[in-house]
Amino acid sequence: MDALTGLIDAQQVRGVLGARIAAGDDWGWWSAQQSGAAFHAVTSGTVWIAPEGSDRLQLRAGDVLLLPGGRGHALASDPEALARTTPEHSDGYTLAADGTVRMGYGQAHTHILCAHYTHDSTASGSFLAALPDAVLLRGQGDGGGLAETIRLVGRELTSPRPGSQVVLARLVDVLLVQALRDWLERGVDSAVSPLHALRDPVVSSVMAVIDAEPGRPWTATELAHAAGVSRATLARRFPAALGETPASYLTRRRLDLSARRLRDSDDSLEQIAQEVGYTSAYAFSRAFRRARGVPPGRFRKTSRTAS
Repeated sequence: MDALTGLIDAQQVRGVLGARIAAGDDWGWWSAQQSGAAFHAVTSGTVWIAPEGSDRLQLRAGDVLLLPGGRGHALASDPEALARTTPEHSDGYTLAADGTVRMGYGQAHTHILCAHYTHDSTASGSFLAALPDAVLLRGQGDGGGLAETIRLVGRELTSPRPGSQVVLARLVDVLLVQALRDWLERGVDSAVSPLHALRDPVVSSVMAVIDAEPGRPWTATELAHAAGVSRATLARRFPAALGETPASYLTRRRLDLSARRLRDSDDSLEQIAQEVGYTSAYAFSRAFRRARGVPPGRFRKTSRTAS
């Protein structure tokens, strides 16, 4: 398991297919605040987007925009249409038999795939929250993974075939991974965060081994050996990249996993404690209460009620 896979798996980040827009001229649409990250991929034409509180952006074919906080935003055919689009006003649209949202006048020349991403509510937080408020990735004609995936999406949008909705739903998850890879390779941001830590091969390798076996009784020596560095080097680099020690990351990973097990299974506290690496139900309960503010039993009841 690599570190990015570990993050996605630990927080159960999943894509949800939204609107498939086929648009002509002179249209505007308001997209309300989402509970998860919002995402738009433009496969042909252009679209103007104005997130609340931010400058407007023009996206062209091959561009993708990720709004990690899911804040509301306007989408439109041009700046004039963008200016009139508000939470109180969106232009009309029609819904085609295949589920495509058709907007504007004349022949459709702009195609957009809209989606959003959720994470498991029992996780201690979403790593996507560490991204800037708006992540715009310009299309590149280099045949990279993101460009290739956008082309696949474009074919499904413009020439839908049986099963297109299933294909697009799967590609939504692929798009997020490709977008994150692209963003990481560009090295734009240097803030201490899980995503920043992925750029450090030592830190990311330790994150990966912890994510693969969170229940193992890891020692600092074993983790340093897995990364091929000394304990001193690991102790210095891990907090600098991630903002916490390896021991703290291990504890958080264990408690996130146990929170999910408490909600989704009827396993006893003893079984869960053993699975996530605690020597007793008492030690597990004390660590869980310290981190989450409630004992495991109460968390189990309230999380099931909430879901």
